[in-house]
Amino acid sequence: MGQDRCCGVGTCVLLVPDVFDQCDEDGIVVLLDAQPPAELYSFVQQAVSACPAAAVVVTE
Repeated sequence: MGQDRCCGVGTCVLLVPDVFDQCDEDGIVVLLDAQPPAELYSFVQQAVSACPAAAVVVTE
């Protein structure tokens, strides 16, 4: 995840709040779960696709 690229839109948080949160001070993404359960995979993929700054990436 590229916190240095995050622009604080928060789409990832809206899509997968169990995996992502935002810092209260600047809105930058905070990763809550680096290995989310398989049932959240499609939602995480949506967050990757929806991130306007390409800050969310999945590595396997």
